[in-house]
Amino acid sequence: MIKLNELTKVYRTDEIESTALNAVSFEIKKGEFVSIMGPSGCGKSTLLNILGMLDKPESGSYKFLGNEVAHLKEKGRSEVRKKNIGFIFQNFNLIDELTVFENIELPLLYNKVPASERKQRVNELLEKIGIAHRTSHFPQQLSGGQQQRVAVARALITKPPLILADEPTGNLDSSHGNEVMELICDLHEAGTTIVMVTHSSHDASYSDRIINLLDGQIISEKKNKLVKAAI
Repeated sequence: MIKLNELTKVYRTDEIESTALNAVSFEIKKGEFVSIMGPSGCGKSTLLNILGMLDKPESGSYKFLGNEVAHLKEKGRSEVRKKNIGFIFQNFNLIDELTVFENIELPLLYNKVPASERKQRVNELLEKIGIAHRTSHFPQQLSGGQQQRVAVARALITKPPLILADEPTGNLDSSHGNEVMELICDLHEAGTTIVMVTHSSHDASYSDRIINLLDGQIISEKKNKLVKAAI
């Protein structure tokens, strides 16, 4: 599904040049759950932004679903992103003025899905993630764990083949964090490809593979065995 080859990203100002990613190469198979770890400033978020086509590399190749996308212009990246990628962020990124239902529905509106289908898909997903009783509430009326469930549902509503998660439990206590990881593990078991940036070795332990970055380079990779019952 994903193939990176010699991917490099450099940030420049008038005085400083900083290499965020230095010739990064790896592959992620369809249905795989991969965690990306490393200290602050190692390039994790830059890598996730490029995978999500929110940014583009300086050089190198990025093949997604068999197509080269590394140097697409913003319009092309936006089209691929909208159809194929769901995002889960640490800070939830929910819109305070919209209800739970409306926040989840939003990507379907962008994709011009008919109203009747939107309603059915949102209601089915609300039931699946266990917050159907909160459909008319606003984000500020929810717990942190419930807000992240809404964010997960919004990422899933377009049924994307790839989910990118950036510290999805970073703002949650251990109990709510475990609930969110259960949802992510369920997605993985259902066949969704997941790439997660995390500082948590506990969260990373449930992925198939851990990629460790340091100073913009891969320093190690480790395969895992998921034991969901341990969550």
